[in-house]
Amino acid sequence: MEEFTPDLDRTELGKVQIAPEVLEVIAGMAASEVEGVAHMSGGFVGEIAERLGRKNIARGVRVEVGSREAAVDVSIIVKYGHRIPDVARNIQDSVRNAIEGMTGLSVVEVNVHIVDVELKAEEKAPATPVVEDYQRVR
Repeated sequence: MEEFTPDLDRTELGKVQIAPEVLEVIAGMAASEVEGVAHMSGGFVGEIAERLGRKNIARGVRVEVGSREAAVDVSIIVKYGHRIPDVARNIQDSVRNAIEGMTGLSVVEVNVHIVDVELKAEEKAPATPVVEDYQRVR
């Protein structure tokens, strides 16, 4: 599928075009609202940009747009304890419904890439060493 801006509506007044970046924002918002999604994953460059204060809602989303169809790839970090197939299916449904509802484009694919699992806060904390009162080595 080629990446270009689709001409969705041609009238005597002109045409309406939706930029691929708009679809990325729609998909990013829809995916991030799904229960079990900890974060979107945008890779190394996205991480640096976000630490510098630039919030990118489309982080971790790649969209290919045709004249009437779109294909979406979403990379996420899932929260520990959530069933990954259920989270992925909910993301697919949410992204498809959001894009089709807002743009009228048909979504042919929503590929979900799970790149990491976010552990609970207490599991991430380093274990405190146990200090024993007796001599262990002679």
